[in-house]
This record gives sequence, C-alpha cells and structure tokens, in this order.
Amino acid sequence: MADTGSKSPAVLGFRMPAEWEPQAAIWLSWPHNKRTWPGQFSPVPTAFAEFVKQISRFEAVRINCAASLQPRALRLCTKAGADMTRVTLYDHPTNDAWCRDHGPIFVRHRKTGRVALTDWRYNAWGGKYPPYELDNTIPTRIAQRLKLQRFAHEMVLEGGSIDVNGRGLLLTSEQCLLNQNRNPHLTKGQIERNLRQYLGVKTIMWLGEGIVGDDTDGHIDDITRFYKTDGFVTCVETNRRDPNHKLLAANLERLQGFRTPSGRKFDLVTLPMPEPVVFQGQRVPASYANFLIINGAVLVPQFRQPKRDAMAQEIIGGCFPKREVVGIDCFHLIWGLGTLHCLSQQQPLTERSQIKADKSMP
Repeated sequence: MADTGSKSPAVLGFRMPAEWEPQAAIWLSWPHNKRTWPGQFSPVPTAFAEFVKQISRFEAVRINCAASLQPRALRLCTKAGADMTRVTLYDHPTNDAWCRDHGPIFVRHRKTGRVALTDWRYNAWGGKYPPYELDNTIPTRIAQRLKLQRFAHEMVLEGGSIDVNGRGLLLTSEQCLLNQNRNPHLTKGQIERNLRQYLGVKTIMWLGEGIVGDDTDGHIDDITRFYKTDGFVTCVETNRRDPNHKLLAANLERLQGFRTPSGRKFDLVTLPMPEPVVFQGQRVPASYANFLIINGAVLVPQFRQPKRDAMAQEIIGGCFPKREVVGIDCFHLIWGLGTLHCLSQQQPLTERSQIKADKSMP
C-alpha cells in the first residue's frame, strides 16, 4: 500500500501492541558485519542460527538477508535444527544485525486488527557506526514486500529505546530519547507528542540512565520491561561498588513513584544483573532484561554464569507462568553489545476478521 497521508496512526485508530500479544512472526537481520564483533565474529552466525531455531519452534521467523549471504544462512539454520518451514529469508541487504533498532515498529488497528508499520529515522545510535544507509531502508523494504501501510516520521527512534504495555503506557529513558545525538531540534514535549501520534500511546514514563557499556545511550530493553499491563521487571545491582548500582537504584526509585491510570502502584519484580562481562578489557552491557517474548515462550539471554543465569530464568519465568522459558547462550553475541531483544522485532498477528476483509478487497 502507499504511504499514509497527513493523518497520524493514532488518529486512524492504530496502536503499538504489547510484546506478549499474539505475533505473526519475529523479524531478524542476518549478522555479517565483522566490525560489530571485532576479533570474535566466527562463532556469531552459529549462535544466531540457534536463536532462529528456538524462535521457529513457536512461530515464523523472517530474516533480512542479502542474497549473497543466504546460502550460508540457510545452511547454518538447517544445521542448528530450525523448523525451516517457518523460516523465510528476504533479499534485504543490511549494514548490521540490530533489527530491533533499524527495523519497523509495527502497529495494529484497534477495531479491524489490520497491521501497519511505523518507519522512524535511524542514525546508528547517534551516528556512532556508519555506514547505516541500508539499515535505514529496512522498514520501507518490509512495507513494500508485505504490502503494509507505512507511516514515516523524521524523528530518530530505535525500538530498543521504548517499551509499551499495549494499553496506552510507554516507558523510555532520558539518556536516550533526550540525547543531543538523536533529535537536538525537538523538545521533550515534541518527542512525547510524536510517540503519542505514531504509536497510539497516551502516557510516557521516563527513567534516567542505562547500564554501563551500553553504546545505545540507555536503551530501556537493557534495564526495565513491562511484563503485564500494570507491572515492571527491572534490573538491580546489589554490589554497591559496581557503577550500575546507583544508576539502577535511581531507576527503581522512579518506578516506585509511578502510578497506573487508575492511581495504583505498579507491581515491581527485581531482576539481578549478571556478573560483569568483559571482552578485550571492555565491559559489555550484559543484561537479563534483554529477553524476548514470543508466542508461547520467553527467550532469556544466558552468559555462562550458572547460578545467575538460573536465577534470571526463574524470575522471568515467574513473570510469564503460561510460557515456556528458554535460555539461550549469548556469550558470543554480547560482544556485539546486544543480545536477543536487540536483534529482533516482533510483527503482530493480523486478526482473522481483517484477513477475510483483505481477501475481498479488489
């Protein structure tokens, strides 16, 4: 479908669903940029194929993957044991693998269930990692390939910088969205207005800073996530000597002060941080909050720390008691400064009534 006119998605009846709502597929971008994992790229495609396998157990996987990379991608996914009837590769060349941030943010119509996508400007987290021109075209390519309505906006926004509860609330961080390397020409009020108009939210809640080593300037999906409409799971660091202790304690204090639309406190579940993970002298942003919710399961990053990994799985499993909890080894992936949630973007399920309506259209 053609790009939208002047009316915003919210005015037209669209909203961004919560991640736990039914999904049609998970979008990924095949890893190929060796500079993202300097000196340690070799095991990354195999680890990524394992990620594909686990998603494919539960739902479709759609992968942005240049034609030249597809033979190896298919070979590795097959070898990993992925359900290849659920895996589709699209000849969409990329600069990097972080689909959460360069991919589209999908929205769904409140009444018809029709799915569309929002396309925000992407600048590789404030221009840190050029080139990124190919990544910035991914939402347009997906819209054209799937024949979805596309709502484009010139504001820089990455999917990992926000989280929604699907009922009008959006959580983000000041360090990221108010950073001068994103939208220096926009005020906080203007940014909030854009989020309301394009994602169909009503209330924006702000945390402060993200964790140490996060090159995205405080993405929310490394610190705090909605696990239900009125509850957050949030990272804490018990070691007072760790620089994350004060940062996460300050965010916890803010969360404790938030109120639901009905005036109640939010239910809060605390999640431990892994022990510091360091590669080549650099601390990386390892976090269990970078889990991915899919149909019937929640995929939890693991960092080869048996006790903490198990504790994180148990806590997150308690947040999603009706879903299978699947731990995925992210020891190699995290050297790229992100894991499961950073690498993926969910596409909501179109309601069946709308599928029938679409088939009847000329």
